[in-house]
Amino acid sequence: MTGRKRIGIILILGSLAALGPFTIDMYLPGFARIARDLHTSVAAVGYSLTSYFIGISLGQLIYGPLTDRFGRKKPLVSGLLLYVAASVACSFAPSIAWLIAARLVAALGACVGMVASRAVVRDLFPVPEIAGIFSTFILIIALSPMIAPTVGATLTATLGWQVIFLILAALATLLTVVIVLLLPESRDPNPEVSLRPGQILAGYLSVGANSQFLTFALLMGFASAGLFAFVSGVSFMFLELFGLQQSQFGLAFAVNTGGLIAGSQVNRLLLRRYDSRSIARVAVSAQLLLGTALLLVVAAGLTSFALVIALLASFLFCIGLVNPNAQALALEPFDTHAGAASALMGSIQMAMGALASVLVSAFTKNSVLPMVSVIWSSAAAGFLLLHHLRRRELHASSMRSTP
Repeated sequence: MTGRKRIGIILILGSLAALGPFTIDMYLPGFARIARDLHTSVAAVGYSLTSYFIGISLGQLIYGPLTDRFGRKKPLVSGLLLYVAASVACSFAPSIAWLIAARLVAALGACVGMVASRAVVRDLFPVPEIAGIFSTFILIIALSPMIAPTVGATLTATLGWQVIFLILAALATLLTVVIVLLLPESRDPNPEVSLRPGQILAGYLSVGANSQFLTFALLMGFASAGLFAFVSGVSFMFLELFGLQQSQFGLAFAVNTGGLIAGSQVNRLLLRRYDSRSIARVAVSAQLLLGTALLLVVAAGLTSFALVIALLASFLFCIGLVNPNAQALALEPFDTHAGAASALMGSIQMAMGALASVLVSAFTKNSVLPMVSVIWSSAAAGFLLLHHLRRRELHASSMRSTP
């Protein structure tokens, strides 16, 4: 594979992985306008986000066996076309119930990009390179919360929220054309992969029974829980607690997102000298220290803006290190069933992230302590998980060396 072709494939796959997050971030600024036009409340509009999370989590489990059975491109194109149709339906929503249902269908289409992009990377690239490629994905994905809300707010104010969904449909259509013309098929169809519900369930149970997969899929889920907790509670923290203006909020949010991007790119450099397990282990330990410091600072009422933003940016920097390595290690044991492994890993990630978001949203009243508590808990759980894995590996090594 030439360097030019390699870069092109990575950019296409990164764009696919970013479609789901971009779809969320772009319409968030239009909640108030949507509520007014559909004669409902902002809280009711929020259910369209809930339905989207449900679709993203469950839909990936559908596409896993489909991409293993029919190859990667056919399910990918079909899912994107479903997303296009659902996004157009969103733009013509006459009621909030219609919008909620259409967003669910859009999520069922968008999530194919998350499953297929990881599976294609596993198919086409050597295992030692996968974590570095996933770091590039994070760079592309992390640009979404920096760009999409501003674009969405501008479109809502000038042309109306309906245009947001038409633009999303157009972008997905363009991406579909690019995939058809430029993305190679990375996996031949395998008719031996069964699509019977019982066999699909057995396949996922088999994937989940792999200890390496389960450990690092859960680690990725805990890291995503910390990220989602931050996204869910940061508006209250910056706007209410620190009294920032909207323009200042955007800058502060970009600084924190920059931590995530920086971590993912530093990871690419670290991979030249260290393996993914070592990087993940150190990053998770640092996460716990940073999460503990953040929890103590908030609990003590020492809410210095500079200190809090520095701790949050550093915490997100660690997530930028953990996520690509956890993804690579979770997929490492699989070849023929990389689609199912990618789907189950993505479903775990989104489910744990959504749970963290719900917990922060439900308990955040007049304090950021719920957000910080979930952030700390996610870091502690990840640390204990890797600590348990390390002890198990050392025990197994000592048993093998014992005569």
